[in-house]
Amino acid sequence: MRRIGFVIPFTASLQRRSRIVLVLHGGAGTIPRASLTPDVEQQYREMLLHALRNGHAVLAAGGSSVDAVVASIVVLEDSPLFNAGRGSVFTRDGRNEMDAAIMHGGTLQAGAVANVSVIRNPIRAARAVMERSPHVLLAGHGAEAFAAAAGLETADPSYFHTERRWEEKESGTVGAVALDGNGDLAAGTSTGGMTNKLEGRIGDSPIIGAGTYAANDAVAVSCTGSGEAFIRCTAASEIAALCRYRHLSVEDAGREVVHHKLRFVGGWGGAIVLDRSGRFAMPFNSEGMYRGWIDEEGLGRVGIYGEAER
Repeated sequence: MRRIGFVIPFTASLQRRSRIVLVLHGGAGTIPRASLTPDVEQQYREMLLHALRNGHAVLAAGGSSVDAVVASIVVLEDSPLFNAGRGSVFTRDGRNEMDAAIMHGGTLQAGAVANVSVIRNPIRAARAVMERSPHVLLAGHGAEAFAAAAGLETADPSYFHTERRWEEKESGTVGAVALDGNGDLAAGTSTGGMTNKLEGRIGDSPIIGAGTYAANDAVAVSCTGSGEAFIRCTAASEIAALCRYRHLSVEDAGREVVHHKLRFVGGWGGAIVLDRSGRFAMPFNSEGMYRGWIDEEGLGRVGIYGEAER
């Protein structure tokens, strides 16, 4: 008997877009309550909300998860409050050496830069490496030359020197993960690295699978904390593997790595984790972690200590 074919009508329900979600962090582990005055705390909260709204506007307008991640992180890189871009910490020799990475969950494309000192927004350079080169990671002068050739904005090293960071000696990292209307995940991370680090030290942030990872069949992850421990645990990809192969929730996978595997090697810090259903977690094992999230309704929330952990 001949089978009679038919065509399913292309209805609006089949065109329904994925929910959009954006989660970010502004660093973990260097936030003693006693030193955070109400005025300074308010500055952090307002800047986190600004970054969330900047990225959400991109998603709401139909932009990609990569667009949103970059838009959010640029806000934090331009602020002297965070250890990335302008607010980066100093090496032992009094220099600023910055790292950044970005990854697209749908294609598994990734780009990163390390040990750059004159690129105003390292996250934009990481994206350029991903989209305009055959490579994943460029470092030092080669990365800076590539960024300049790509037309990215540079800055004199004095731009990154802030007295607050010089005096307080804080460290940390910023990052964002996003889910766009097409159902694609992305993750990005940017950092000034570890305070008083040796010249040339590279942490976990620009290393795909350690501090940054995104895959549509798993999760998007951005980490912050003691970079060497995150590298030894391949923390970001470990969280993704727990979700992909053991089918753990984002909460359980994040907790397993942050509260157990990291501590086993003496590591501290946290991560933000987001899946394609829009579920997310923000685990940390330190005293606090600057973090926040915003969904398709545009409702943004931020936390520093335990008040907003999911």
